[in-house]
Formats: sequence, C-alpha cells, structure tokens
Amino acid sequence: MKYIFSFAILFCAMAAKAQPKKVVADKIAAVVGNKVILKSDIENSLLDMQRQGIDLPPDARCLTLEQAMGLKALVLQAEKDSLPVTDEEVELAIDNQIRGFINAYGSKDELERVAGRTVYQIKEDFKQSFRDRKLAESMRNKIVSNITITPNEVKEYFDKIPVDSLPLYESEVEIGQIVVYPKANREAEEYALEQLGNIKKQIEAGRDFGAMAKIYSEDEGSKDRGGQYEINRTQRDMDPVWMSKAFTLKEGQISNPFKTRFGYHIIQLLSRVGDDAVVRHILIIPKVTQEELKEGYAKLDSVRAKIIAHTMDFGTAVSKYSDDESSKFTAGMLMGREGTFLTIDQLDKSMIPLIENLKVGEISQPVEFTDERGKKGVRIVYLKTKTEPHRENLLNDYNKVATRALEEKKEEALEKWFNDKIKTYYIMVDDEYKNCNAMKRWIVNDTAVKK
Repeated sequence: MKYIFSFAILFCAMAAKAQPKKVVADKIAAVVGNKVILKSDIENSLLDMQRQGIDLPPDARCLTLEQAMGLKALVLQAEKDSLPVTDEEVELAIDNQIRGFINAYGSKDELERVAGRTVYQIKEDFKQSFRDRKLAESMRNKIVSNITITPNEVKEYFDKIPVDSLPLYESEVEIGQIVVYPKANREAEEYALEQLGNIKKQIEAGRDFGAMAKIYSEDEGSKDRGGQYEINRTQRDMDPVWMSKAFTLKEGQISNPFKTRFGYHIIQLLSRVGDDAVVRHILIIPKVTQEELKEGYAKLDSVRAKIIAHTMDFGTAVSKYSDDESSKFTAGMLMGREGTFLTIDQLDKSMIPLIENLKVGEISQPVEFTDERGKKGVRIVYLKTKTEPHRENLLNDYNKVATRALEEKKEEALEKWFNDKIKTYYIMVDDEYKNCNAMKRWIVNDTAVKK
C-alpha cells in the first residue's frame, strides 16, 4: 500500500463533513494510538466519492480505512516529534479548499445550501482534519527527506520495466520566452479612465453592474459572469493592489477607477464575511499603438543580439528585461504538468508557428502577440529542447524516469517506517474489516487482539 495519501480520499472525507445528510453511525472502525477512526467517517467518504462519480473498487471500505489509519500513524508520530504546523498554514489550506468547493458548486451560496451550514461553520469543521493532513505531510517529508537516488539506481529501475510497458510520448518541447508589454501613451490611459468614469456614472444611475461588465469589461476570465469573483484576503493569485482596493469597500459601494499592472478597474463589493468577499469588476486595458509596439520590437532586437553574441545568457535576460510575471522566476521557461516539458497542444496557438522553423538552441525574431487577458505585447521565444514522438528511454526521458525511481525508493522507505512503527502503537481494528487484504499489517499488530 502506498502512503502518499490520495488527495481524492482526503478531499472526499472532508467534503463529506460539508454534506447535510450524514450516515448516523458512531461505531469505532479502528484506533491508532489515541487516534480514533469512526465507521461514519469511512461511510461518508465513500458516499461523497459516489456523489462525485468516482468508481469505487470492491474493497473501497478497506482501502479508505487503511489510508485513514496510515494518516493517523503519521500524525501520531508528528505530534511525538513536535513537528510544527502553524494556525496560518492550516487557515491558508482551508481557504484554498473552500475556494475549490465554491468553484465546484458554482457559488458560496450554493455551497452553503448544499452543506446546510455557513462557510464559517464548514471551516470550523475542517480545522482538525486539515491540521492532521499538514502534520502527516510534514512527517512523511521528514521520513524521506534524506533519500536520494544515483544514476545506477535509475538505470536498474528502468531496466526492470518491460519494454511494452514503457510509456509512449508525443513530441515535447522546452520553451522559454522574454516578453515586453509596451506602455500605452498618456492619451490612451486618460481615455480608459474616462470610459470607466462614464460606466460608473451609468451604474450609479441605475444600470446593472453585471450587464455593463458583460458589455465593456476586457477581463475575459470574468466578463461572462458579469465580472464576478469570490475572493479571500489571504489568496496570492490576485493582483495585490486590486485585492487591497476590494477589501476597503463597503457592501454595495463602487470604487473610483484605479490602476493595476493589468489596466484600469472599477470594483463593486457585493458581500463580505470576514476574509471572504464577493466582488464584481470591470477592466479596461489602455490600447497601445504601433509606435509603442515598435519600441518593444527594438528593445527585444537588442536583447536577442546580446544573447546570440553570448554577452548575456537567456536566464539573465529574462530577469532583467521580461515583463511576464508567470515565467520571470523560472528563467523564462514555460511550465506544464510535467515541469518544463510541454506537448504541442499545451502551447498557446500563436506560439506554434514561431517554433516550427526554429532549431534547438535558436531564438525567434521579436513577434507581436495578444495574451489571454487581451493585452498586446512583443516576445522572443527560445527553443531549448525538442523530442520526436518516442517510447520512453533514458536518453530523452532521464529526468522523468529518475523522478519515478526516486518516488519508488521513498515509498519503500515509508513502507519500512510503517512496518517498524506500527509495532510500537496501540492498534485496534473492528472485526468487520479484519478479512481485508489491505488491513493485514494492522491486524497482525492489533494490540486489542493480543490482549
């Protein structure tokens, strides 16, 4: 059994607590040390997985209990080792999860309707579960923190995989970019401010903010829902100026136009409870002219020349000149699910023609583009690596194989840790679960049976 602790299981266990209809059962399913797992915890987890359309294996109850017991063992040892978990860490994790629930259900009101309790009450329900999860993660990290892997171990791991079981990969690329967003001229900025001022007057005269956002806002991520966002003061994925402005408003109040790195905005606060708020906003992006874009071309021409002449490396140029916040701290490299390796279908469509004629190691000429927010810029693109479609091998895919090999080595270390530690804990497993294969190691060490 792998003790990574499936996020799906933890999510469902926690989500179940937010459901209005709970299985009425307080029978103890298992005990690890002084940590109790109730049968209702297991049943509610399974019910919620079913509600989410997750296919359950025949031994789902046993697997869920075994995962829960493993988590409790890690928490128990983390407490003995006095591993630190702060209230701030727990609060941040809960806030992130609540935002996930809100996105899943569509709104805070719908989440509260389904849960039969307020967001504040849901957060209170989650505190102990999230603290346990953080403690378990900390303990797991401590157990495997010193584990490394050598090239010989990677090769041994790879050689054990049957050839027909090796994954097939599409063509993949590693791409870096340097982006310049030319600044709009004063007249364009003043016009954007004037537009927002007029929009605000119309709303204050009776026009619906949401309807006006759908017509005028240039934030493609929110205009279809009337510019609405559900936010939390602690989240870090929003512009700090924008967030600060949102939390200075009173309910129903509309801000004066203000500037962020994305453009000019007005915000209306719809509701606020503690650090949670629902807002609507309208974004107007000042238009850049061809004259400003030419300045961007000239700047990147100069940067490209320095890189080609080897008077400056690409990463340094990114740090010094790029305006793209998402890649500025990755040395300009675009990131995907597998780190810096991207398949063609993961790329911005406008980038595909750019790299078609590039050879590995080359940098494109400056090219104008429009980002996902509708903002115009100029960029140069660096093709670092490119692979052809292939079956996995050590030459092209060493890092991926090494990552898997290291995870397997960590899992072996965790298995050993559990086999050693379980013997030192008080263990009790209810008779209902004792025929499960997944519970064998726990039953062997069932202290209650031994007594």
